[in-house]
Amino acid sequence: MQHIDVIISEAGHLQRLDKALALELPEYSRARLQELIQAENVLFKGQAITSAKTKVQLGQKYVVMVPPPVEADPEAEDIPLNIVYEDEDLMVINKEPDIVVHPAAGHAKGTMVNALLHHCGDELSGIGGVKRPGIVHRLDKETSGLMVVAKHDQAHKHLSAQLKDRSLSRVYQAFVWGVPSPRSGEIETQLGRDSRDRKKRAVVYSGGKDAVTEYSILKQYGTLASLVECRLQTGRTHQIRVHMAHINHWLIGDPAYGRPYLEKFLRGRIRLTKEIAEELKKFPRQALHAAEIGFIHPKTEEFMSFSAPLPDDMAALQRLLLSMNASKIK
Repeated sequence: MQHIDVIISEAGHLQRLDKALALELPEYSRARLQELIQAENVLFKGQAITSAKTKVQLGQKYVVMVPPPVEADPEAEDIPLNIVYEDEDLMVINKEPDIVVHPAAGHAKGTMVNALLHHCGDELSGIGGVKRPGIVHRLDKETSGLMVVAKHDQAHKHLSAQLKDRSLSRVYQAFVWGVPSPRSGEIETQLGRDSRDRKKRAVVYSGGKDAVTEYSILKQYGTLASLVECRLQTGRTHQIRVHMAHINHWLIGDPAYGRPYLEKFLRGRIRLTKEIAEELKKFPRQALHAAEIGFIHPKTEEFMSFSAPLPDDMAALQRLLLSMNASKIK
């Protein structure tokens, strides 16, 4: 058990206990400090303080007792990771498609968290008192690309704040059906649960959360498809997939939000061979890749940016789209 002496400074005078402690102990999140208070691990004159709302005064001395991190429920598993960057504070991972980030019902094993627990071992000092990696933002199971992961509470808090204030930048690449017009623009809507399927998200006109996506065309493949770049101004669940469907340029391969009447759409492209049409229909996931990420390092305060090329399956899709030349036309 670690004991930390905290003397309330002028900034914390007459503040709530949890807020005052957060000012003095920036390495811990306010939520974590509230947990310690509720667990009777914050003492004043030898007595436990159990209410985070307790008002504190300048010069008061508190003792914060921090237990060692407990082992995480998920099991550590020796699963290969594509590590782009790593130091004592964080990791940048290039996630493969078809891997779940967090354990959940039906996915207790084989997840990114299981792999990180094995890779990091004793380097994890605990997120919220649990020895586990701090997932700053998620990618869907079938989405590939870059993620940043914190190794301790302070890094997680710092990076999460950047995600919230939008200074953590993320750029995605996606193959979509058709050619968006205009060729670049901003999609701004509210997103909420789909009234017909609670597992899905939909554009709603009230009661949702603001969602903003900037897009631009990187490459056009006739009138059939485009490679677009999407920059997230917000990070809502399934945001890019829903937004591109909203403007009628669905992601290729998207199992949940994909283009309706795809067979009819492909048959309507009379210059497309049957063989290419069949191959395009078989793409097994949403063609979405987190291509770039940028953030301020929580310790050095240096801005860091990383990029990752298209994964093998999306590179093969690009070659297929490029193959629509004279020799492939009926």
